[in-house]
Amino acid sequence: MTVAPLEGDPGRWFDALASLAGRLGLAELSMGMSGDFEVAIAHGATMVRVGTALFGARSRP
Repeated sequence: MTVAPLEGDPGRWFDALASLAGRLGLAELSMGMSGDFEVAIAHGATMVRVGTALFGARSRP
């Protein structure tokens, strides 16, 4: 699972993971969250975490 840093272009990190996954022959690629899932999918993600997009933000104590 790759979660890109909040600042900067997440595509850079997703490209790096996709390249590594290709070299290792991995069939699944888990990367991206609600804020950047579209970019992750464009870079080959087969699984994404979209909890906030579905359920909303969590309340903080």
